[in-house]
Amino acid sequence: MRETTARPAAPGPVEDDVVDLLLAQHARIEELFLLVVGGTGQLRRDAFDDLVRLLAAHETAEEEVVHPLSRTLPGGGGDAMVDERLAEEKQAKQTLKALVDAGVDDAGFETGILLLREAVLAHARYEERYEFPRLRQHVSADRLRALAAAVRAAEKTAPTRPHPSAQSATANLALGPALAVMDRVRDAVRRPSGGRR
Repeated sequence: MRETTARPAAPGPVEDDVVDLLLAQHARIEELFLLVVGGTGQLRRDAFDDLVRLLAAHETAEEEVVHPLSRTLPGGGGDAMVDERLAEEKQAKQTLKALVDAGVDDAGFETGILLLREAVLAHARYEERYEFPRLRQHVSADRLRALAAAVRAAEKTAPTRPHPSAQSATANLALGPALAVMDRVRDAVRRPSGGRR
C-alpha cells in the first residue's frame, strides 16, 4: 500500500495563518517538482499525481479566498496584481492538464514538466514577494488565521485535477463542487486496488 505524500490542506498549528499555510504549500510544491523531475517509473507517477492534486487544490483556494481579498487591500494595484496571477494560474492549469492528459510516459513530458516547474515557481515567488506581504501589512493576525481555515475548507471541496475553465472565485464556487465530485470518482477508479490516497 502506498501512503500519499501530498496533503492539499494539512492542518497546521493553531497559530498558522493563511500566509504560513500557503508558504508551506509552496515549499511542498517545489519538493514534489523535484521528485517528479528526478524520479522514474512509479515514483514519478505517484509524485506527479500528488503534485497535480496539490496544485489543483492550492490554486482553487487562492482563487476563492486569497485573490479576492488582495483586490480590496489599500494602496492600489490589487486588481492588476491579481489579474496577472490569475493569467499565470490559467496558463499553468492548461499546461498541467495537457501533461495529465498525455501522461508521464509521453515523449514531451520531460520538457513540459520543466517548463511548468519554472512557471509555477516564478508565480509562487511573485506571490511571496508582493501579494503575501500586502496581506500581512493590511490584514489583522486574527483574520489571517481565519483565512487559513477558509483555505483549508476550500481545498477540501476543490477539484483534484486542473480545470482551466474554473478560473475565478465565482466559477470555482459554481463549477468546483461538481468538478470535484467527478475528479474524486475518476481518482477512485484509477487508484490501484489496496492503494491509499
